[in-house]
Amino acid sequence: MPKEPRGLGKGLSALLGDAPSAESLRKPVGYINKEVVGVKSRTNTSDVMRVPADMIVANPYQPRLTFNQDAIEELASSIRTLGLIQPITVRKVSDTQYQIISGERRFRACRLAGMTMIPAYVREANDRSMLEMAIVENIQRENLDPIEVAMSYQRLIDECQLTQEEMADRVGKKRTSVTNSLRLLKLPVKVQHDLKVGLLSVGHAKVLLGIDKPEVQEQLCDLVVKEDLSVRQLEERISRMSSKTSKSSKDSSDNLNDGYNRLRECLSKCCNGAVSVRRSASGKGSLTIRFDSDEQVKKLLDILEKKDIDA
Repeated sequence: MPKEPRGLGKGLSALLGDAPSAESLRKPVGYINKEVVGVKSRTNTSDVMRVPADMIVANPYQPRLTFNQDAIEELASSIRTLGLIQPITVRKVSDTQYQIISGERRFRACRLAGMTMIPAYVREANDRSMLEMAIVENIQRENLDPIEVAMSYQRLIDECQLTQEEMADRVGKKRTSVTNSLRLLKLPVKVQHDLKVGLLSVGHAKVLLGIDKPEVQEQLCDLVVKEDLSVRQLEERISRMSSKTSKSSKDSSDNLNDGYNRLRECLSKCCNGAVSVRRSASGKGSLTIRFDSDEQVKKLLDILEKKDIDA
């Protein structure tokens, strides 16, 4: 007798029979720990407490600058069905107020879902500890944009007095990664904005950091956005620009006679700064003196005045 074919043949219903829908078995997560209201004695901070939503206030040290409303609404929908799976973390600031340490996005979603009692871990923390916990938790767990990450690192350095090595330890990153992230804050505001909103990648930003002039960085940023340049294409554009600049500079130098070169060398020695002289074929040109401090300018001025030259 031939064997009947094996497999799902008659469909999943043949295997599952009248098994109930999994959705009907899912219930919102509940917490049975004590509620905060009326509790006078010291609570065990490892417990999950149920804190009235109107007693919870936002974290003044929140590293996240913007919240995606669509993502919050999706989370609220999940919370209505399943409850809050991961409690938020708060600290008690008074008998009637708790401040969020981490989980503000979850808290907003809970409020949107209509929850009046919010599951939360209650921790003891001073301002510095709270700031450090909030920033480290966000860096490790949340999807911050590159500028938010860099600003968070900077706050840890400025407000928690951490070195880059200590900070890298706290957030579980390599020191070079932290250093590269902090460099992004040196970019012009326009470039930082485009990096925040995703018009520019961190790879593009690193290439732009190799450019000295902010105005050129902004122009190249515009070029990336308008022409949708890849990082490699941006590097090629910059390489071509550098070649043209070098050629232009060489052409300018070719028009200088010994007098101009002597002037440049003399001024360079006087002020210990870089001096450039440009001259066109018609004889017009410019003299640029770069200095690093007021002292260099004063020194040059003293030399000129000693030569009886009207400054």
